[in-house]
Amino acid sequence: MVETIEWTTHGVVLIDQRRLPREQVFVTCRTYQEVAEAIKTMVIRGAPAIGVAAAMGVALGVQQDADFETVCATLAATRPTAVNLFWAIDRMRRLRASLEGRSRQEIANRMIQEAQQVRQEDIALCMAIGRHGAALVPDGKTVLTHCNAGALATAGYGTALGVIRAAVESGKKIDVFADETRPFLQGARLTAWELQQDNIPTTIITDNMAGHFLRSGRIGCVVVGADRIASNGDVANKIGTYSVAVLAKENGVPFYVAAPVSTFDLSLASGDQIPIEQRPASEITHLFGIAVTPENISVENPAFDVTPARYITAIICEHGIAREPYSESLKLLAAKTARASV
Repeated sequence: MVETIEWTTHGVVLIDQRRLPREQVFVTCRTYQEVAEAIKTMVIRGAPAIGVAAAMGVALGVQQDADFETVCATLAATRPTAVNLFWAIDRMRRLRASLEGRSRQEIANRMIQEAQQVRQEDIALCMAIGRHGAALVPDGKTVLTHCNAGALATAGYGTALGVIRAAVESGKKIDVFADETRPFLQGARLTAWELQQDNIPTTIITDNMAGHFLRSGRIGCVVVGADRIASNGDVANKIGTYSVAVLAKENGVPFYVAAPVSTFDLSLASGDQIPIEQRPASEITHLFGIAVTPENISVENPAFDVTPARYITAIICEHGIAREPYSESLKLLAAKTARASV
């Protein structure tokens, strides 16, 4: 399985996801500013992976003796929707506060260790999500997924693709339909590439084919990731997820969300409060540098949409499976993480 992100003596090494699947190119970020730029420009993407990158970016800043609050603010300003980004920065901020009075070298070493720990924990959490979710995947059917919530979107193994991987590892005979996921084509470029590496049968479909196949009876369930989950169970995920969820509900197909507890934002009453990132117009007007629209055309490019909880069959996290009422079940699962960290 590909290494999405790694701490090395030379800096934070990332696979450049903009270049996949045509070529595998790795980028080394030697400063926190370079990590921030990599997050902003989608060299690295996916909520859990962004969280790991942010933790490593903070550690780089501390190692270089940069102003701590400037480091945190720079990284926090990169992408507004994925709550894992802010979770990781807050975790590193709490650790830094607990080390007040220690030597500069000791503080730097502890921050680096913590960032590496965030990465290791993320891989373990994804594998736990996979184990819980595998039981929900029907044998002998097709699984539909949207965007990329795999090893590339995490430190390894994946959330939605972790569920698919675990189902295959348990012996289930399944195949996958990957929505292409316009405009950045995470499904066509990244999900298809990942699953092909694992020899999991995968078919790419355009986003507007989802309804046709959901109606056909071929799809046994939909599994997607998440960038932020409100306390009532509303889920922000890649643009187009809402449409798939509505179509799944209409056709009686279970719709599952797979995400770690760090993606929960229980401070928000509903998804209406989740900030939605607006991406550059060029992602729509150009495809691999080639203009595909008229010049000077108006463009809207929200990176995410919000799927209301009523369309979600269950939310799978590392501690188990949440079902309605989400205002209660999510709180119970989050409490398990809180107890484990005490």
